[in-house]
Amino acid sequence: MSRGTRNMPWWVVAVDLGVIGIGFVVGYWMRYDLRWFLDIAYDAPLTAYLPFLALYLVLLPLLFVLDGVYRYWRGSWLEQVSRILNATIKMTVLVLAVTFVFRPLFYSRVMLIEVGVVIAIATAAVRAIDLAVIARLRSRGIGVRKAIIVGAGEVGRTVMRTIVAQPELGYRVIGFVDDNPEKGRTDIGPFKALGPLDNLSEAIDQEQADEVIVTLPWMYHRKIMGIVRECQRRHVEARIVPDLFQMSLTQVDVEDLGGVPLIGIHGVSISQGKLLFKRATDIAGSMLGLTLGFPLLGLIALAIRLDSSGPVIFRQTRVGLEGRTFEMFKFRSMRTGAEGEKEVLAGLNEADGPLFKIRDDPRLTRVGRFLRRTSMDELPQLINVLRGEMSLVGPRPNVPDEVAQYQEWHKKRLKAPPGMTGLWQVSGRSRLSFDEMVLLDIYYIENWSPWLDVKILLRTIPKALCGEGAY
Repeated sequence: MSRGTRNMPWWVVAVDLGVIGIGFVVGYWMRYDLRWFLDIAYDAPLTAYLPFLALYLVLLPLLFVLDGVYRYWRGSWLEQVSRILNATIKMTVLVLAVTFVFRPLFYSRVMLIEVGVVIAIATAAVRAIDLAVIARLRSRGIGVRKAIIVGAGEVGRTVMRTIVAQPELGYRVIGFVDDNPEKGRTDIGPFKALGPLDNLSEAIDQEQADEVIVTLPWMYHRKIMGIVRECQRRHVEARIVPDLFQMSLTQVDVEDLGGVPLIGIHGVSISQGKLLFKRATDIAGSMLGLTLGFPLLGLIALAIRLDSSGPVIFRQTRVGLEGRTFEMFKFRSMRTGAEGEKEVLAGLNEADGPLFKIRDDPRLTRVGRFLRRTSMDELPQLINVLRGEMSLVGPRPNVPDEVAQYQEWHKKRLKAPPGMTGLWQVSGRSRLSFDEMVLLDIYYIENWSPWLDVKILLRTIPKALCGEGAY
């Protein structure tokens, strides 16, 4: 969420000027000291290029302004890089035009191109470091804005799950208000119900909110404007999320028909085309995993057999895509007959909602405890992936008894193939509440992309090896 040019600190421009200066010197060094792509015999001192350096220091920041680099300085990295590239390409073309017009023979045009490339790469790298540092700080609660959400409908929940899924955005929802008695008095995971809309002023003062995010339907436009005026009186920033008949914004498709916008609505699910691509990736990934991991699978099976009596593979009925059941495979991590002890241990359950989790489960075997900590007990699910019952990435499948306890909004997580790993596993694993898990699963479904799957898979490996949040 960009906050615009007005909140951009001065040091951003100062750093860019430093990068431009250093990039220019590095480009000269590459050309005349390393002698890359040297095609002429002329040599020129760095001082001869000082007019071009001055041109870069003056014009390139101006091009950054014109191309929106500073306007979207807190936008996504790819968005920033595209704008930086656009500006540096224009600058490079401009300085090359100057050399063609004045024809100074001792100036190297290749060197000026190298300068543009170095500056673009260096500026993009600085932006990446800046975003990484800010994301790290915000994920630890440093520099976050405390927000109250007005409205706990579908649009409000979309905002909630976006904030849960992307803590690097810098927001922490401290609660929500809603006039619906069922919503306004019932917490949603970590988000505290603060009562009806009339409680907003009191909630702003008590919670010391920095921002109010309004997600009410436009039919309540008078109430929305009243909320905005109240926020202005209390010097709290108010932001309005435009809804479309209470549909999630990710469910809206906009096409152009000769200048006429056509708005289409689709359900919360991954489209068939995306599912086909996801399936092809799953087949390749599961075959590769089973082939390369065969020795490890054999060692784990041998360890389980030597450690305790019973089958190596544990089979359990789970609920998958669109509520269809399937038999999921896992390495057995508990003693035989552990399922029958569930009722006896019900008082030790540490999970909320329909889940059943015990941190130090007495039913675990010695090998099983290690497998659980490292998530290696999940490896046989590569067979489920190959069979098309699961995906490498997706919502974790629950057992039928747990699914029967779902609230209506929880069922949206069944709109995608279940996965071996998922967004909530790399965002806190067992430390999250069930509602938080569902919010993250729905966010994943609404925002699916191949790159999102890759990021989750890459983040899963260190999480699994360290056993963070797993039990």
